[in-house]
Amino acid sequence: MTASQCLRTPLGDYADSRQYADGQFRNTTPRPATAPQPGAGTMWDFFFNKPKNTEPRAPIPVRRLTRAELDAAPDRSLYRLGHSTLLMKLRGQWWLTDPVFSKRASPVQWFGPKRFHAPPIALDELPPIRGVLLSHDHYDHLDKAAIKALAKKTDLFLAPLGVGDRLVAWGVPRANVRQFDWWQGATVDGVQFTFAPAQHFSGRGLRDGNRTLWGSWAIVDGERRVFFSGDSGYFAGFAEIGRRLGPFDLTLMETGAYNAQWPYVHMQPEQTVQAHQDLRGRWLLPIHNGTFDLAMHPWFEPFELVLALGGERGIEVATPVMGERIDLDAPHAGERWWRGVVAQEQQVPVS
Repeated sequence: MTASQCLRTPLGDYADSRQYADGQFRNTTPRPATAPQPGAGTMWDFFFNKPKNTEPRAPIPVRRLTRAELDAAPDRSLYRLGHSTLLMKLRGQWWLTDPVFSKRASPVQWFGPKRFHAPPIALDELPPIRGVLLSHDHYDHLDKAAIKALAKKTDLFLAPLGVGDRLVAWGVPRANVRQFDWWQGATVDGVQFTFAPAQHFSGRGLRDGNRTLWGSWAIVDGERRVFFSGDSGYFAGFAEIGRRLGPFDLTLMETGAYNAQWPYVHMQPEQTVQAHQDLRGRWLLPIHNGTFDLAMHPWFEPFELVLALGGERGIEVATPVMGERIDLDAPHAGERWWRGVVAQEQQVPVS
């Protein structure tokens, strides 16, 4: 059976999903007719007319992690590995979000957005993984090579409707894959995982647009609540998630790869901060930045803007170095590490 045939043979009955109609998944709020959309000019500028500062010209600091360090880490430890990939220890077990370890977020490894830094730990050095949480199937969130490697050391893959079909097509045992619609979820070893709405889209090629669902995750471990945004434009759903599943001790929020041409599917920094408040979040950790060049803004801008906006609104913002430990019981601000990189860049001649 080919991958495309597997995609047409769902693990679940999509017809039961309120998000599914006419062979595609849809957002709750339709795209406004007045919303700008990327065109040929936008794509030309993205690939051939980018500003000089969309990529760092000095090394990104990374704190190297070892298996021994992770084995000794206390419960409720969180490590940012890059982009939207985070490693969490909950009740003695490791959970991984949107694992991307390849050098490029692309269908091929000779072209496309290249990593600014190596992951703090290699795939083969990771401890056994209790579960992987997936938000959607875009290349910067679903890395086929990583999934195939993780299948050997991962018990469970919690995925949106349709994304699980991709995993099975790639060789992940069907019994290890669970698919969810919005507001569905599972409790594993006492930790509750709820797949929540987002406003985005899906697809990995020219003919599979919106064939799989997208969303966010709410994670509840006892009295601790964590929100993982995946990718999303700003929408009323954040307030609903906050009412139904919040408040959240920590929100892991998309803050990067924004552009005036795609406001419907990605948030500007001020919208990220507002979404955090809608979710009734306490600490905000900006993700989806610092690893890949996916937009036209300066690579460091998301950090500075969300930090400034958070300060104006009295929001605690955590910006850990890649590989730095965050305690979910007592988060800390971390280093404003990008400023050191920018200072080094100012000493590097522009080529």
